[in-house]
Amino acid sequence: MEHKFWNDRWELNQIGFHQEEINTYLESHWQELGLGDNAPVFVPLCGKSLDMLWLREQGHAVLGIELSEIALAQFFTENQLPFTRQQQGDFVCFQAEQLRLLAGDFFKLTPADIAPIDAVYDRASLIALPPEMRVDYAHHMARLLPEGAHILLISLEYEDGMLKGPPFCVREAEVQQLFSEWFDVTRKGRFEGVWAKKKPATEVVYTLTRNSAYPEA
Repeated sequence: MEHKFWNDRWELNQIGFHQEEINTYLESHWQELGLGDNAPVFVPLCGKSLDMLWLREQGHAVLGIELSEIALAQFFTENQLPFTRQQQGDFVCFQAEQLRLLAGDFFKLTPADIAPIDAVYDRASLIALPPEMRVDYAHHMARLLPEGAHILLISLEYEDGMLKGPPFCVREAEVQQLFSEWFDVTRKGRFEGVWAKKKPATEVVYTLTRNSAYPEA
């Protein structure tokens, strides 16, 4: 899970985690967050996800972060979107209308880097990380988000040993353990399906709302 792991995956085009269509659960559950029409949205570990285009079509300004510059360049070129590219502090910023995608380390983000943000869409971030990094991820997300911000989280569950992650199996008990100190967590649904290599898996949809508890540094 070092930076090299993900950069190599993109350089070698080993990106089985990338979906070629808009995520079904994003379309069916996004409105449940109750956001305003122009609410800005943060997409961590965004890759070149087409879901960002769907969010933009709903009127949201989208901020994403991704380690690989290759992924972000492909997102704009494959979708025929003119963009600018410039260094901004620790990040390389790719920008187009209502899209600002940062190449760099999620854990180096500060609240000032992402403000203002009303919501987060996480389809493939939490499940991309091994257990010890998931703890850091939840803690850092709590530091980044203001009280009242929402997360639409799509997690993945499968039988032990069925897949060698990523994507990793993250069960409901772990989601609660990771986030419940700083977020109100609600499970919205469990959906049986298949994942990579036609393996049976369950996708679980949650909504999270940032409460007033403040994480220690």
